Amino acid sequence: MSYAAIHPNWEKPMDNMVDGYSLEMTAKEVEGLKEAAPLIRKDTQVAVTFLPGEELEQRVEAAVLVRELGFEPIVHLSARRIESEEQLDWYLGEITKKAGVKRVFIIAGDPPEPEGPYEDSLQIIETGLLEKHGIEIVGVGGHPEGHPNVSKDDLWVWMQKKIDAVRAHGMTPLVVTQFAFDDDAIVEWLAEMRDRNIDVPVRLGVPGPAGIKRLLGFAKRCGVGASASVMKKYGVSLTNLIGSAGPDKLVGNLEKKLTERHGRVRLHFYPFGALKASAEWINDYDARHS
Repeated sequence: MSYAAIHPNWEKPMDNMVDGYSLEMTAKEVEGLKEAAPLIRKDTQVAVTFLPGEELEQRVEAAVLVRELGFEPIVHLSARRIESEEQLDWYLGEITKKAGVKRVFIIAGDPPEPEGPYEDSLQIIETGLLEKHGIEIVGVGGHPEGHPNVSKDDLWVWMQKKIDAVRAHGMTPLVVTQFAFDDDAIVEWLAEMRDRNIDVPVRLGVPGPAGIKRLLGFAKRCGVGASASVMKKYGVSLTNLIGSAGPDKLVGNLEKKLTERHGRVRLHFYPFGALKASAEWINDYDARHS
């Protein structure tokens, strides 16, 4: 597998940790993307999430905007929120025809009961619809700090199953992780991944700069560890929730600790509704570390 299939610069050493980064947005953040666009590098990969309270058409329009602004759209698929195979087929047709989408990221999703025929992301891969519509790269989830509903061992088993299925269907796998605050947990998780001979490239999820209460709210909602010791290491005191925090310490520590043993990695930023602030932070970090 060529890393260049994931990103043209994957085969080259990084200038610094934000080289080749990607961003995430919701379908409702089109104005935020327009505002941030002048600050975002051309061809940056921008993921469009699959959240409740949005229409499929909104997601299609967001993916089209990502392409029109000169970026590479990655469209999320939430298996348990897809109502039918016909809906999945239609949606894939729309995003590929109108936005030239070649990349998707698949998660099971939050609903305790599926809204349609799919319970997990593996079932989406096995439909054959992804390759039918010309999807080339399929991202699957990684959880450096674990998952509240799945054991650590099962997470590795399911990751391997999904990677094998993606390859069996003629596409290229990629792992994108949930955001985390603990650089040691991230580095140890990556080392275990490589020890298990899982050789795919990884996008490490990191939080963009945001208000401390907002960061903790998203962490709780997503099942991310936010203990007092971890947050102190990140630069946040749980006894003082005033102000905002950025990923300076986390990204700086990752840059120091990651080695060739950990394989090819890039960062994926979760802006939490603050695309412009995240782009500004990335550009500032790049300027200070190039």
